[in-house]
Amino acid sequence: MTDFKPDKINPPTCSIPREPDYSGVTLVRLSPEPSPADYQQAMKLANAVADERLGDHMLLSWYDRDRDFESPQHASECHVNSAVPGYVDYGLYHGATLKVDIEDGRFVFFYMPVDLS
Repeated sequence: MTDFKPDKINPPTCSIPREPDYSGVTLVRLSPEPSPADYQQAMKLANAVADERLGDHMLLSWYDRDRDFESPQHASECHVNSAVPGYVDYGLYHGATLKVDIEDGRFVFFYMPVDLS
């Protein structure tokens, strides 16, 4: 029997993406004047964009930096050391085709089209 003694043990490496993969996602950036007072006003703006671009749609995930609140709630807990926030990952991997970013990340919304026929 031969004893195997490697000189070095090379653990597997995993490359963490620096940017999310937005292929297949339309990105819309808005800087409205006046600035939305709160999440509710921002959501109305984002919904109008989704209505125009997608027709029938579903809001998959969102982020409100003013309150540091996201949906789905706690989505970022398992992404603490990740370059991609949980709400982004959730939206992208649940079929989002539209991202509406209001004021450089102050409010972010991910939508997917819905076929109601």
